[in-house]
Amino acid sequence: MARPTILGIDDKPNMLQLLKTLLGEEYQVETTGEPQAGIDLVARMPIDVVVSDIRMPSMDGLAVLREVKRLSPATEVVLMTGYATVKQAVEAMKLGAFDYVIKPFEPEQMAAVVEKALEHKRLLDRTRYLEGEVEEKFGLGSIMGASAAIQAMLVRIRKVLDSDSTVLVAGESGTGKELVARALHYAGRRRRGKFVVVHCAGIPRELAESEIFGHVRGAFSGALTAKRGLADEADGGTLFLDDVDQLDLDVQAKMNRLVQQKEIRAVGETEWRRVDVRIVAATNQELHALVAKGRFREDFYYRLNVFPVEVPPLRARKEDLARLAAHFLERHARVAGRPPAQISAQAMQALERHDWPGNVRELENVLETAMLLAEEGVIEPSHLPALQRRPRSAAGASAQDALELPYATVLEQASAEAACRYLSGVLKKYGGNVTRAAQHAGIERQSFHRLMKKHGLGSHGVEEGSER
Repeated sequence: MARPTILGIDDKPNMLQLLKTLLGEEYQVETTGEPQAGIDLVARMPIDVVVSDIRMPSMDGLAVLREVKRLSPATEVVLMTGYATVKQAVEAMKLGAFDYVIKPFEPEQMAAVVEKALEHKRLLDRTRYLEGEVEEKFGLGSIMGASAAIQAMLVRIRKVLDSDSTVLVAGESGTGKELVARALHYAGRRRRGKFVVVHCAGIPRELAESEIFGHVRGAFSGALTAKRGLADEADGGTLFLDDVDQLDLDVQAKMNRLVQQKEIRAVGETEWRRVDVRIVAATNQELHALVAKGRFREDFYYRLNVFPVEVPPLRARKEDLARLAAHFLERHARVAGRPPAQISAQAMQALERHDWPGNVRELENVLETAMLLAEEGVIEPSHLPALQRRPRSAAGASAQDALELPYATVLEQASAEAACRYLSGVLKKYGGNVTRAAQHAGIERQSFHRLMKKHGLGSHGVEEGSER
């Protein structure tokens, strides 16, 4: 491993020699009596720590500090002087100096200050590296695609990254709305805060207020201890309201104050208190249509719809298919500990012909299945049974249609269509009330909602996109 590089700048040769003697055994030490020459060196090569005198004839140490930080913000700067004043020390720290050493100093003192400066730099470098990895994984780099539709969306997202404006992310099921919400958080100025998800569709109606805002002990039957809400968890970060259209109208009324004034009140509390959160919401419904039907509060809709972002469906960005497919195959291969499967030209044509009603989520599921079926490592059309056009109805398919498909595929399609029809019928029976529909089906609400997503159903039992 290369030794850290220390640059000494002082107009006195004996001080430069002292720095070499003190630090030369552990570090690579460069020295110069000309401040400008030292600045030029910082511009040409990586320097970990600069140790500079303050009083020099051609340029003072504060000017050196400014230039070093301009050229290399990660380089730490230690200043030396025999004429220390409190005002000068305060100014040096404001400009970014790591420490301030008064001459004459003990050799051990200088060695300790340099070691601390290096440790501080190592910690900052590690933090920057980890933040870079997080941003690459969850930030704008996680949104893949060169299509005009995706690039236009990214241009719009960049306009709101460093603001606290409320963002409403809209798009069909499976388009990647949560990915967009995470990118808004991790590429923005709140990246060091928490990204907290409220799964609005998965919270039972009677517990939604407590889950989001928290409750005090004894607030209701069973509240044996106080509980922090998700809004508190997101303080300093982002609160993401996924499937916001599923929030109960009464909870929407209380959410108004959080979105508008950033104030919350836990169940059982009497005083409102502030939280520092940015609100990002997502929906696969047309909220203005729900407002017209009385199923979504108009005031809440307008408070959410400050900066709308539309996520394009996969059928509108098919030029991104190849890149997305390669990404998913590589990811699943890495998990499976095997080389990524290749896609034949015929299979790629099949992918391009498909309309992708389930969008990017459907593409990933199709490719995961295909990778498992492609034992030779090359995905062919026969490995894409899910892309076969569904018969006009599973039960009424012609014998000729059925003969074109494997038995397992026909059985799978018939089962999927029957399940879809059942879920749709139950939802319609209860007017889109997911909780009552789940109770009727004898399924937990969260499981019922997962099935809705799997079959691309909105809360009214209508396939996503058909209400648009």
